[in-house]
Amino acid sequence: MVSGCTGTGRQTDRDPLETILASDDPAIARVMADPDKFEVQVRYTRIFRNGDSVRLAPYDYRVDATSYHYPASTVKFPIAVLALEKLARLDSLDRHTRYYIEGDSVEETFAGDIRAVFAVSDNHANNRLFEFLGQDAINAGLAEKQAGPARISHRLGYHRDETTTQPLVVYRNDTVTAQSRPIQNQPPKRLELTGIRKGFGYMEDGRLVEEPFDFGLKNYLPLTTLDGLLKRVVFPGNFPEGQRFRITGEQREFLLEAMSRLPREAGYEEALYPDGYCKFFMFGDSEARIPETVRIYNKVGFAYGTLTDCAYITDRENDVEFLLAATILVNENGVFNDDQYEYEEIGIPFLAALGRAAHAYELAHKAN
Repeated sequence: MVSGCTGTGRQTDRDPLETILASDDPAIARVMADPDKFEVQVRYTRIFRNGDSVRLAPYDYRVDATSYHYPASTVKFPIAVLALEKLARLDSLDRHTRYYIEGDSVEETFAGDIRAVFAVSDNHANNRLFEFLGQDAINAGLAEKQAGPARISHRLGYHRDETTTQPLVVYRNDTVTAQSRPIQNQPPKRLELTGIRKGFGYMEDGRLVEEPFDFGLKNYLPLTTLDGLLKRVVFPGNFPEGQRFRITGEQREFLLEAMSRLPREAGYEEALYPDGYCKFFMFGDSEARIPETVRIYNKVGFAYGTLTDCAYITDRENDVEFLLAATILVNENGVFNDDQYEYEEIGIPFLAALGRAAHAYELAHKAN
């Protein structure tokens, strides 16, 4: 079901998202022929400006915070913003401070890690920020924003169940360092949501376990919450002060720049990381360069057969802007943890075509 709301207090036509999802693009039509199978959720938000005021008009398709999808790397977005928020509270550190995890040899700055999180979705960069914050602080910060339910319980890219964070070694100057204390965190509680157990089997230690894969202790960041957090960054004035991120205007400018930066703009090799590598909407299925007039402020995630993107997209040449968030599951064989997912064949083409269809709709129906 598609539902629409323009904030006027009256029922509105349901044409915008219905029109987009009714596209005859094969990449969209294939998925829309069986949305249950692909566990599709889409939120499309039109933007109406009147002077300094902004009205956001969201339209939903199958969006349901109680229907679980694995958020994968989209959790890196709130972790990065909350890291900036913590830095804003500290006099002794800023985003240019060099640091490393005790026992590790990789030194980075907070700014460098935040940029890497968005440019190429770097797991190690995210996990350093995770150790800086701790699960309890992340979850408390998310709850404070009142964007919707969420639960961050684990690091990404490697298995480490410890709830205590690893100490950080930070540079006070070029030679003097200081070490933070480990942060004790509460163990995660099981999630009980629709779809928390998926498929009919999963691979473990090289063998097939013939029972559904249980996501009950995994991260939880539904599309509604992810979309709400993005809107708090892009349009903070649309939310009460207590629901905004407590970052400075200069930090917000840095964050938006990091979110929109392409891999090649961040110094990564274009042959390995084309522009669409972490920009699924519109360009994820292409190796072509994104036009300079188009900027995409977003965070993607893909793991366990689930792909998600949440983005604020601007096209200066055509005076178009909109927000789009979507998730899709592509796991034809129903087995998890086997690395046999249809990302390139179905998932990314769907998200790319969805972004182009939304952009085409905006071109044809410019928000006035």
